Amino acid sequence: MADPPPSYMTVPVPAASSAAEMLPDGLITADATGAVSSVNHRAEQILGRPAGEMVGRDIRVVLPLETRNGESWWALTDPWGGLSIRTGHREKLLMLPDGRELLITAKYLRAGRAGPLGAILLGVRDAEARRRAEHDHAALISTIAHELRSPLTGVKGFTSTLLRRWDQFTEAQRITMLEAIDSDADRLTRLITDLLDVSRIDTGKLRIHEIPVDSKAMLTRHVERAVAAGHDADGFTVDVESGAEEIYADSDRLDQVLSNLVENAIRHRQSKVVLSASPHTADGERGVVISVSDDGPGIPPEQRRAVFGRFWHGPSGTGTGLGLYIVKGVVEAHGGWSQIDDARGGGAVVRVFLPSEPV
Repeated sequence: MADPPPSYMTVPVPAASSAAEMLPDGLITADATGAVSSVNHRAEQILGRPAGEMVGRDIRVVLPLETRNGESWWALTDPWGGLSIRTGHREKLLMLPDGRELLITAKYLRAGRAGPLGAILLGVRDAEARRRAEHDHAALISTIAHELRSPLTGVKGFTSTLLRRWDQFTEAQRITMLEAIDSDADRLTRLITDLLDVSRIDTGKLRIHEIPVDSKAMLTRHVERAVAAGHDADGFTVDVESGAEEIYADSDRLDQVLSNLVENAIRHRQSKVVLSASPHTADGERGVVISVSDDGPGIPPEQRRAVFGRFWHGPSGTGTGLGLYIVKGVVEAHGGWSQIDDARGGGAVVRVFLPSEPV
């Protein structure tokens, strides 16, 4: 009498097919010989072929998977003649001969430990999401390279010149060049800090240490910085309403948020930037709204969703495109929210809400 079939061969076909159709990813199954036995609808969509063209054919012909080096993935893994203890493969990025990329997960069903191959289950996913992630990483690398090059060029140029011709410059000229080096070093530090914060935001590891912060002193300090950088003091207004004199926040992170907002407003304004703080209560949650507005061209409503994303640039096209993304991440780490709207009299206003209670 023949041995009973392994447990994985006793699942009712209708039940297995129904379960496969409920999966969000493609699933292709093949028997011990490699003949395709089923293809779910999602796999049909990903491969662009009906199941009827694949069922009954050898899986190596239906899905001639290759590595990035052009080698046959089936020849490398060999579920039939390879290691008998192998039960599958984790997700791998593989290619079809026409260049399409797929994310493939394999499961080999065997009769007992190191037994003969009974069936192959192949999970298939479109690689579009990974391609988008790779595109974002490439954009980040390009941004880093572009933003680092300018200050590094300045630092290198001035230091080399000073080293070669120190005695040929007056004291005032040396101080001017050293100030330029110091400014470029600050730009580099700021960029590196932003990149580290983007990483922390993406991984949910941004740390917040909240303390009471004097809102007027904080807003005034950022105006003073802008004036020290050469901007006209008459172009700034600070307004703190009653009940918003104190903000409960991480002082350093709030400073970072305001730096990004003020720089963004200065970049897009025509002549005026207004910094304000006002009490706010919504859905029983009390806190303070900080607003930074300009009188520039504003942001069209259809673009406002993208403003707080990575690599968003306004009409000027300058900067890293990370500033408002960091603002959003820092504010949400405080348990607050951020939004952009039309400013009174034209321009844009960015509002951030910080709750009174600690996260």
